Amino acid sequence: MNLLLFLLTLTLCLPLYAAWLKEDIWQTMLAFASLATKTAILILVVSVLRDDWMIGIVGVLILSVGNAALMLLAHVIKRLEML
Repeated sequence: MNLLLFLLTLTLCLPLYAAWLKEDIWQTMLAFASLATKTAILILVVSVLRDDWMIGIVGVLILSVGNAALMLLAHVIKRLEML
């Protein structure tokens, strides 16, 4: 299980590295969306391993609300570019 957690943590760094190479704002936002999703999945895996569903609820909230806030931010930036 520790190997699975290590691999999940390692995959968290891949989108950040890809966004670091390119300076496009959309690539950066996609990297943060990917990071939020992977972090929520990591939290869900840890909650199943510990049999603690309060942590799992936090992961579900991050999955449902975290990406919605990021999409709202993307639309605000898109509107600012139109002005």
